[in-house]
Amino acid sequence: MRFSKVQNLETIAEIIGCKYVGSADFPVYGMNEIHVVQEGEIVFVDHPKYYDKALNSNASIILINKDVACPEGKALLISDDPFRDFNTLSTYFNPFKPATQLQAKDAVIGEGTVIQPGTFIGNNVVIGSNCVIHPNVVIYDGTVIGNNVVIHAGTILGADAFYYKKRPEGFDPLISCGRVVIEDNVGIGAACTIDRGVTGDTTIKEGAKIDNQVHIGHDTVIGVRCLIAAQVGIAGCVVIEDEVTLWGQVGTTSGITIGTKAVVLAQSGVSKSLEGGKVYFGYPAEESREKLKQMANTKRIPAMLDELKKLQKS
Repeated sequence: MRFSKVQNLETIAEIIGCKYVGSADFPVYGMNEIHVVQEGEIVFVDHPKYYDKALNSNASIILINKDVACPEGKALLISDDPFRDFNTLSTYFNPFKPATQLQAKDAVIGEGTVIQPGTFIGNNVVIGSNCVIHPNVVIYDGTVIGNNVVIHAGTILGADAFYYKKRPEGFDPLISCGRVVIEDNVGIGAACTIDRGVTGDTTIKEGAKIDNQVHIGHDTVIGVRCLIAAQVGIAGCVVIEDEVTLWGQVGTTSGITIGTKAVVLAQSGVSKSLEGGKVYFGYPAEESREKLKQMANTKRIPAMLDELKKLQKS
């Protein structure tokens, strides 16, 4: 998330009530998660396992819970609870704005676009030309939709990320202030849910086609002309490269990549990144021919045991 205007390190420290290391006027352009953070932005880290990764990331400002050596050209914000303070900054720079009507006054809707009854369109939404938005679609604040997009009834774009920190009193959510971006010529079926990014974008690229009842997690990127069948569940921070096909009820773990033109057959579970240009099946998903051979051989085990017993008796 980029701020509407450049801030400085001292101002950010005052907002969250922490000390800082670096020049008071060190420029701060925004804040982001570590996998998408850019120069001039804040990233947070609250576990020693990830200190080095955060300190050596693209981030210029590291919100951290330990007084460490500051990398050259960067700045630190020293906090007793970086997760809490990251949320404080999210709320400060992107406060929740309650809706006052079914379609926000500042929503921009292109020529030739049809909005069917019952659709909710939030603040700062942009919808391109010649789209069809069917009844009872919910489009949360900040969503961007391109041209010639079709979205079927009951789909929800921009709900919060499923991202929590476990505390003694319960689960503390990481506040979502990112967006959903739908590019041109995308088709989205009925009753789908596409979560917004925590601080960045969840992106569905040009020409992708998504069936009914598909869930796409926060900060995930769906590539050009992908085909995703019903009841697929894609976790957060996944990269689906171009022209990938996911058949029905495929599920993935978070933070993986599925390569260009890969095909994942129905009811498979993807637990690690997959190379492009191959067909996969099963859990964990493996190349389909090998997986089917394994399944065929497994069925032969009872007969093989019977033969072994006969040999032992003889």
